[in-house]
Amino acid sequence: MVQIVESLAEIADRYDAVFCDLWGCLHDGVKALPEAVEALLGFKAGGGKVVLLTNAPRPRADVAKQLDQFGVPRDCWDTIATSGDSARAAMFRGIIGTKVWFMGQDYDQTFFDTPQIVADPVDIQRVSLEDAEGIACLGPFDAHADPSVNRPEFLYAKQKGLKLLCANPDIVVDRGGTREWCAGALAALYTEMGGESLYFGKPHPPVYDLARRRLADVEGAIPDSRILCIGDGIGTDVKGALGEDLDCLFVTGGLAASETRTDRQPEQAALDAFVISAQITPSYAIGFLR
Repeated sequence: MVQIVESLAEIADRYDAVFCDLWGCLHDGVKALPEAVEALLGFKAGGGKVVLLTNAPRPRADVAKQLDQFGVPRDCWDTIATSGDSARAAMFRGIIGTKVWFMGQDYDQTFFDTPQIVADPVDIQRVSLEDAEGIACLGPFDAHADPSVNRPEFLYAKQKGLKLLCANPDIVVDRGGTREWCAGALAALYTEMGGESLYFGKPHPPVYDLARRRLADVEGAIPDSRILCIGDGIGTDVKGALGEDLDCLFVTGGLAASETRTDRQPEQAALDAFVISAQITPSYAIGFLR
């Protein structure tokens, strides 16, 4: 049976830092969630540090600007670690070659800015699929189109032996009340077709390494036993936390709201059935971060 808690404050004294997801926890893709903001402000007021750990495929500076637009105050967090920064560093180390076919939106262009954390970056060139040595996948060209529309390009890429760098392992995300496909859905399709996909966001280790380094920059070393992960993705946030031997607060009112029958809080029986089905059990659960 998963322990359901009423608030972050109920367990806050057990932790010195949190790795907090964004979409579905701190904002809904359109605006900040006020109770979540207050929860993080309260945690920081008690001396805790907040690392925003996100599968956003963009650099952290871009994520910070987006949070400003959503009305998330900067004093409720200390630093940001993004899947995009982790993947971008790998790309500039040459993991998919130097000639890259880009999948994503026009606003993702900053992904190709050279990161400061790479000492000797390779020269990355954006090219057509025909000339590419690898694929940088930040997301679909159309977030509402079924990923299968990319099968012709992926078949060609697989035959060429191209590796696909997935900058966001999320399969779907809810923007307001609309569900959209993410890069993880494309990477899963490419793998299913026999291609090789490389992952750098949750639940995979590279982004947690980045989060720990970001945390150390603002607070110094904090033992894993004093870090709490917060997120609404059972296969990303919760699975990733367990893989890193970190405790996790599962926010059930996000992606799993219907499966857990979450109103203000999840129904205990539905929650327990869901985690048994997923074979992934979080440390705690809450309907919405507050």
